[in-house]
Order: sequence, then C-alpha cells, then structure tokens
Amino acid sequence: MRSLTVQEAHDKRWWTLAVLCSSLTIISIDNTILNVALPHIVDNLGASGSDLQWIVDSYVVVFAGLLLTSGSLGDKFGRKRMLTFGLALFAATSAFAAFSGTPLALIGARGLMGIAGAAIFPSTLSILTNTFEGPERGRAIGIWAAVSGLGIAIGPLLGGFLLEHFWWGSVFLVNVPIAIAAIVAGHFLVPETVGERDRPLDPMGSLLSIAGLTGVLFAIIEAPVKGWVSPSVVVPGTIGLAILAAFVVWELRSPHPMLDVSFFSNPRFSAASATITLVFFALFGSTFLLTQYFQFVLDYSPLKAGVLTAPVALGIMTAGPLAPRLVERIGTKLVVMAGLGVVGVALLCYGSEFLMESVPLGMGVRLVFGWGMGLVMPPATESIMGSLPKARAGVGSAVNDTTRQTGGALGVAVIGSIFAAQYRSTIRIPAGLPAQVRAGMEDSIGSGLRIAREMKLPRADMLAVHDAASSAFVSGMQLAVVVAAVIVAMAGVVAWRYLPAREAAPQSAPPSPGDSSLDASIDGLIEAEGVTLAAGD
Repeated sequence: MRSLTVQEAHDKRWWTLAVLCSSLTIISIDNTILNVALPHIVDNLGASGSDLQWIVDSYVVVFAGLLLTSGSLGDKFGRKRMLTFGLALFAATSAFAAFSGTPLALIGARGLMGIAGAAIFPSTLSILTNTFEGPERGRAIGIWAAVSGLGIAIGPLLGGFLLEHFWWGSVFLVNVPIAIAAIVAGHFLVPETVGERDRPLDPMGSLLSIAGLTGVLFAIIEAPVKGWVSPSVVVPGTIGLAILAAFVVWELRSPHPMLDVSFFSNPRFSAASATITLVFFALFGSTFLLTQYFQFVLDYSPLKAGVLTAPVALGIMTAGPLAPRLVERIGTKLVVMAGLGVVGVALLCYGSEFLMESVPLGMGVRLVFGWGMGLVMPPATESIMGSLPKARAGVGSAVNDTTRQTGGALGVAVIGSIFAAQYRSTIRIPAGLPAQVRAGMEDSIGSGLRIAREMKLPRADMLAVHDAASSAFVSGMQLAVVVAAVIVAMAGVVAWRYLPAREAAPQSAPPSPGDSSLDASIDGLIEAEGVTLAAGD
C-alpha cells in the first residue's frame, strides 16, 4: 500500500469531495424518497399510523445510537474503511427492505439500514475535514451541505417517478447501484485517513452511548402514540437518560474517552450542535406532515408531491455554497441568525391553506424554507468541526450527525404528537359510518381513507370521510408548524447568545506545488496532524 504525500492528497481533494458527496447523496435520498412512498406502504402492507412512524424512525434510532461508536472506530481503523463497509451494507439492506412483506419486516430492514448509515455519514465529513484547509474547508462543507440538499430534492422526484411505474419496493432497490458505484469510485479516488491509531478503544463508552441514545429515542418516538406520561414511554426514557448520565461520568473518568465531553464546554461547539438539532427538528417534523398533506388531503400523486417538495432542497442547494462566503463577509452569528429567521417565517406560512393549496405560492414558500436551511447548515457544521482537533474528526463528525438525527427524531415525534393530539380532538366523524371506518379515521387520515376504499363505501360517504379527516389534518398541521416555528426561534436565541461573531482564523493552506521542503517534512506534518494517508485499502 503506497503512502500518499500531503501534496498528492491535496491535489486530489476535489475528486475526493465528489465521491464523499455521492456517498452522502444515498443517505439524503433515502430520507425523503421514503416519505412519498408512505401512502403506498399503507395500502400494500396495511401499515398503521404507528407503523409509519417506526418505518421512518427505526432507521433513525439505530443510526443515531451508533454514530459516536462508528465515528470513533473510523478514527482508529480508517474512515475510508468505514465508508466502504457502510456502502456495502447499505446496498444489501436496501435490497432486503425492497422485498419486505410486512410492516414489521420493513421496520427491521430499516434498522439494519441505520447501521450502514451510521458508518457512512460521519466518514464523509471526517474525511472532508482532513482533506481541506482554511477557507477551502468552509466552501467544501458548503458544497457538502448543498449536495445533501440535492439528495433531498432527488428523493421525492425519483420516488414519485418510480411509484408511477413500479411497486413501492423500488424506492429502496434504487440505492443498490448508487452504493456500488460509490464503492468503486471511492477505491480509486478517496485516500485513507486515520486519526489516533494507537488510541485504545472505549467499549464501555460505546455500550453506554448506544443504550442511552436508543432508550431516549425510543421514548421520543413512542410518545405520540402511547402518550408522554405512559409507562412505556417514561420508563425507557428515564432509563436512557440515566445511562447517558452514566456515559458522561464514564467519559470524564476514562483515560481514553470515546467522546471528550469537555468539547461541550466550548460555546462554539455546543451552540452549533444545539442549533443544528433544533433546525433539523423543524425540517423533519414539517416534512413528515407536508408529504402526507399533499397526498392525503390534496390527493396529489406521489410524483406531483415529490415535485412540490423539491423546492426545499433547491433552496438548500443554492444557499449552501453561498453561506461560507457570507460568513467571511459578515460573520457566523449573523448568517445563522438570518437563516433561522427565514426558516421560522416559512414555517408559519406552512399553516396557511391558501399558500399551501396554491402551487406557485407554496413552492415559493418551500424554496424560502430551503434558503434558510442552507444558510444555517454550513456555518454551524464548520463551527463544530473547526473547534476540534483533526485526529478526533470522526467523533466530531459523529456528534454533528447525532444532533441531526436526534433533532429529526424529535421533530417527527414531538411535531407528530402535537399534530395527532390536535387531529383527534378536532375530527368530527360523520354519523352512519361503519365502526371500522370510524376507528380508522380516529387513528389517522391514511387509515380512515384506506379502510373506506377497502369497504367500497358510496361516493358520498367517501367524500364525507375525506372532508372530515382533511379538516382535522389541517387543524393539526397548523398547530404543529407554529410549535416548530417557536422551536426555531429558540434556536435563534441560542445562536445569538453563544455562537461567535466570526470563526477563528483559518489554518494556513497546504504548500504550493514544487515546494522543495514538502517531501522532507511529510512525516512531521502527518504526526502533527494525527492523520495517516494511504492509497487503497
């Protein structure tokens, strides 16, 4: 295995970024392509409202629970190795998901996909951080964030197209060729980066983090269905929090902690983490409702729903690369605050039936939402990664990704819980409907409509079911997006109070080609950075 010089790695950096972004795209596509398929899963697998939440969130629970561990393993054994492993597993488990015959089987497949995602996501950002320096790193992160938006855009469009022509499993099967292509390209174009190879593993820390995060996220996801004070929610949530507290104590006392919790004493690190958590809370929660609104309430096709959702991602794609340049001009705090303000206003607009039912106005609102997200993500991510030593980039990336997934899970759970409570309190079920239809309507709009179709109710009754459920759905969504906007405002307070006005001065760029001292100093540079570069596996 031939070692790369620092200069060689520097020369290949944009090709490396292309492969990393391709790998990231798989994760981004999978998050949004599933949303447009939910109604089809209801119809074909008979999934309940609770099943739908777990089909979405089983992936999130496993993903978030393993991120810190996989980031630590990448630092020790090689980030490229973790990336390749994750891509291969993602391809295999996607094929398993495509041919699931029951909601339970699909939930299990999604959990296995979460293992793969946990290996992929932190690897992309940690390799990026070790490949780019100074202002270039901020721009590379901006492109990385923009590509994340591209995946979000492609997901609904691709999902809609596939569902128009194939069965619902095709939305998972499409991951297979993309993953294989990324593996092949990565073998030739991505250098291996390793952090502290001699650093001992922290198996107890890994177990505590996995158990704690899993318990907390399980409680969060179950709360909308079982109730926030239900024993099945309170018990695992309390146990999870206790285990996370034990994790913190263990890491403080461990001579070689998986996560140095002193990172969180840095306001730059902790405030950026909180900001990303809360903004992804809003994104995941609102998207979960919006895709159902388009298909259940407005009766749009999956493809049309995908097209109408795409402006969010287009906004992220266009604003993401712009954000680092704005940071250079006016500073991190102002850019993040502006982005959060834009997101909050857009969320309030989501509650307007007039705006949402108008195709051009609704698409404009969602484009603005994406612009806000695009302004927040790159500078917040750079604040996290730029505050850590490179040797701990894998764990730092895992923290960044954990905040995203935890925020997303909280968004679906909390926003879903608020929505469900309002939906059930406001629905007015027409008299004379069969008991099965009434029970389905009380569970969710999707279940009510599915049962009504299966029972072949008269057209007048079908319209009555749709109108009653739609009215309650809109009421629930209006309340939920207001809560989401308040959460975003809280993120703005955190950003204003704790984010730095400007980032620290960037590190010097790599030596220019032809520098005679480069090769002679490679070993010293590598030792100083805590990074090992190698070609191939």
